[in-house]
Amino acid sequence: MDSFKTDFGERIPVRDSFYGKRAEQYGIVYFDGSNPDKMHNYYTQLYNWAVYEVLERKLGKNQACLFARSATVGGQKYPVHWGGDNLSNYPSMAQSLRGGLSLSLCGFGYWSHDIGGFEAGCTPDIFKRWTQFGLLSSHSRYHGSSEYKVPWIYDEESVEVTRRFTKLKLRLMPYLYRWAAEAARTGVSMMRPMFLEFPEDHTTPFLDMQYMLGENLLVAPIFNDKGIASYYLPAGNWTNMLTGEVKPGARWHQEQHGYMTFPLLVRENSIIPFGGCDTRPDYDYSDGTTFAVYELQEQTPATAVVYSGKGETLCKVQAVKAGNTIHFTAEGQLKDGKLLLVGISAISSVTGGVPTQTDTGVSIALASHEVTVIL
Repeated sequence: MDSFKTDFGERIPVRDSFYGKRAEQYGIVYFDGSNPDKMHNYYTQLYNWAVYEVLERKLGKNQACLFARSATVGGQKYPVHWGGDNLSNYPSMAQSLRGGLSLSLCGFGYWSHDIGGFEAGCTPDIFKRWTQFGLLSSHSRYHGSSEYKVPWIYDEESVEVTRRFTKLKLRLMPYLYRWAAEAARTGVSMMRPMFLEFPEDHTTPFLDMQYMLGENLLVAPIFNDKGIASYYLPAGNWTNMLTGEVKPGARWHQEQHGYMTFPLLVRENSIIPFGGCDTRPDYDYSDGTTFAVYELQEQTPATAVVYSGKGETLCKVQAVKAGNTIHFTAEGQLKDGKLLLVGISAISSVTGGVPTQTDTGVSIALASHEVTVIL
């Protein structure tokens, strides 16, 4: 057993709203006589701590993981949470995002939600849209009370959507695990409000329908059955990872999407490491890694770090554009790596690697830890 889900934790009687009874009248007394009102929130901390301590004793330091529904101040160190019993509709899906962004500002590094909603059944449409959102959360789970939320009970397209975004998440593990490790070190959530990354942009404090996943990816889930996305991009050029389309920032955008795409945008001057495996989450993140470079800005270094499953640095990479030259360097462990120049259709020459033209851009098999590309 790798982990426990600590459900409930908040249903500790203080005063029954209907009967007006005290906890003591139910025969519930704390062993040390603590005041039920003061213990109500603290109980969930003791509950999670007790289970976490058992896992840590069994698995070792830094290996325990708890999946908790309830929490209070200090609960973020246990450290994984989800939003409880949401409804299977778009308003509840949006509430799950708002609640999670609020939680992240309290220092909770990892949060998610029941994909498809917990209460009652959901439509195939909601299932597919929530799958896009849920598989681009720090952790992902399908869960339901009256309905077993698996894709094949809805339609074949639900299976395809689930497969596509599951495989995308698995390939993004080198990127996601970096920000998971950073969350453990700094307390800054993997999924964060827009204004945390763009505090100087006066629009971002009002955005509660989109979020940043780490520093480089913007996620704007779709919350309607028309497939219409409305979202705001801060200044700069942004690339839709799923379509390759480049969008200008400092403005709002509205567009329509089928179920295989939605607004998943890469910030300019970013390097996104894609792992070499799409069948499981735990693999060597430095083996067969593709370093996708997006919209390099003149003389502004873009960097990425790849961690091991234990949070140790495996490699660091950097790309710098100067005129028509891109210089790429890597430090540390790197096996069968590739450099992908997204959106660049052709290059003049390359040293340190072997180029291949792809639909996404020029891919360069790394023969060295130092590569120079002439555009």
